[in-house]
Amino acid sequence: MNRAAAGLCVLGLLCLHGGGVLGQDLEAEPEALVFCDNALVSKVAKAAVTSFNEKISTGNMVALYQILSASKAENASGVMYSIKFNSRRSDCPAGGAVTWTDCGYLADDSKEPIMCNATVYVSEGATSTQVVECDLEGPVKKDRRICMGCPVELDLESEELKVPVAVSISKYNPDNNHTHLFMLNSVGYATRQVVAGLRYSLYFDMRKSNCSKADNPNLHSGCVHDSNDVLLANCNSTVDIAEWRHEVPQANLECDEGAMDLKNIFNRRRPPGWSPLRSDTLAPKTETPFISLDPSALPPAFPSNRAPPPGQGGLL
Repeated sequence: MNRAAAGLCVLGLLCLHGGGVLGQDLEAEPEALVFCDNALVSKVAKAAVTSFNEKISTGNMVALYQILSASKAENASGVMYSIKFNSRRSDCPAGGAVTWTDCGYLADDSKEPIMCNATVYVSEGATSTQVVECDLEGPVKKDRRICMGCPVELDLESEELKVPVAVSISKYNPDNNHTHLFMLNSVGYATRQVVAGLRYSLYFDMRKSNCSKADNPNLHSGCVHDSNDVLLANCNSTVDIAEWRHEVPQANLECDEGAMDLKNIFNRRRPPGWSPLRSDTLAPKTETPFISLDPSALPPAFPSNRAPPPGQGGLL
């Protein structure tokens, strides 16, 4: 029996009158609010907690405490649930063989409940956690708390970037006046945000390849950077991906000629309260932020022989 079951669900009416899911309205996606004590909502919340615990390796696992709000959006193949819930530290260590459902709440845990948000897809009775975020830091420093549903900055070498970058470049190539296809050079900034699916915001630059548009309708493994004619273009891209809807990812681009602007990257990363007049302002890192992804397992929109343009470094 789950000793952490007490307080599992707030009164169902709280769901219908509580705040929005993930801190914002779902865009362009019909949704329906669901009671917190709904059996599927409980199943979804437990799946999200399990997924979160699988990602942590230190400290104690978390256990479900209260489901605060839930909504769902359906299509022909399944249902996407967006839920907001509280969790507490359990008395079981992370990485152990015991599952959190067999644990109790940590006896001396005097902290506030841990706020969590999750998006879970349910199809034919099976659950698949798309995103789960929990604010483990709590209200210790208010200005550093995780903003649930807000953009989260991603590791520039994350495998998660392959699809949104490939989609962006695939849209850029047919829409420009160049004679050759362009390939990824480097990524300077990337975030992920939970909306009605996942929204990626990217800042990256591309380099001209040796594949002409006349002979190559799309990039392929034989395309490499053109070492004899270095041309660069940079883009701000927003890509919406919702695989569960079986729709083609949508990309919106704003592109310019030339490499990325370092000032643009730094401005995106200014800390709260940043001012050029402050003496304690953090300086940008001295190493280049242009971190290339591993080319060994990338889709065709990525080059197979990544090399930085003249005058720029790069982590290969």
